[in-house]
Amino acid sequence: MKKVLFILLGLILTMAFLSLMIALLHKGVPLGEKVALVRIEGPIIDSKNAVDEIKDYARDTSIKAIVLRVDSPGGAVAPSQEIYEEVRKATAKKKIVVSMGSIAASGGYYISSPASRIVANPGTLTGSIGVIMEIPNIEGLMNKVGVKTEVIKSGRHKDMASAFRGIGKEERVILQNVLDDVHDQFIKSVAEGRKMLPEDVRKIADGRIFTGKQALAVGLVDELGNLEDAIKAAAKLAGIKGEPEVVSKKEKISFLELLRGKFPKELADFFPTVKIKYVFSP
Repeated sequence: MKKVLFILLGLILTMAFLSLMIALLHKGVPLGEKVALVRIEGPIIDSKNAVDEIKDYARDTSIKAIVLRVDSPGGAVAPSQEIYEEVRKATAKKKIVVSMGSIAASGGYYISSPASRIVANPGTLTGSIGVIMEIPNIEGLMNKVGVKTEVIKSGRHKDMASAFRGIGKEERVILQNVLDDVHDQFIKSVAEGRKMLPEDVRKIADGRIFTGKQALAVGLVDELGNLEDAIKAAAKLAGIKGEPEVVSKKEKISFLELLRGKFPKELADFFPTVKIKYVFSP
C-alpha cells in the first residue's frame, strides 16, 4: 500500500513540476540565456514581419540580446523608417547587434544605424546614404505607336511624374524638394543612431558606397567580423557567460504576405509608379 502511495505521490509531483515549467514558459520567465537572430534579407518592401519579430523578442525576458542579420540593398522609405524606429525602441530594453552580410546599403544601412553595435565583413557593401526616385518615361514609345492619353485632373500637379510625358521645370523643383527633405531625414536618423554630428554624416551622405573596411574608418560601423562574431559580441554586451543559445523564427510566406508585397520584382515593375526609395541602385 505504501509503495502505491509513493508512486502516486511521485506522479503528482512530476505533473506539478511539468505544469510549473509550462506556466513559466508561457509567461516568458527566463529559463536560459538566449540571443535572438532576426534576418532582414532582400529589398525592404514591407516592415510588418521585421517589426513584429523585433517587438516580440524585445518583450521576451528569456532573450538577452538581439542580432539583426542585414543583407539588403534597401527599399521603400516608410518601411525602412518603421524598422529603424522599432530597432531604436528595442535598444532601450536590450542590446542589439547588427551583422552585415554581402550588402547593407541605403535602407539596409538606415535600419542598422540605431543598433548598439554594428559588425560588418571587410567586403560588405554599405553606406549609400541617399534617396532615389525612378520615373519611367514612355512618351516617345507612345508617340511611335500612335497612342495618346487624355488626362482630367483637379489640381495643376495631380499628374506630376506621369509615365506618359516628361517632367516640367516646376515639377522637377517640387520633386527635388521632396527628395531633399527625405534625404535630410535619413541624415538626421543616422546621426542620431550613430551618435554622430549631422554635418559629419552629411559629408559622406552623397549616395556613395563603402566596403566594410572603409565604413569602419569613417565611423559607420564598429568592428569587422562575421555573423558568429556578431553573436559573440551580443552575448558579451548582454553579460552572457559561455556559449549563448541562438533562437530564430522560421520564415513563412502566406498568401496575405504575397498580397502585401512579396511577389516577383518583374510583376511589381509591370505597373509603373512613382516610388521614393532608400535603395542602392547601381
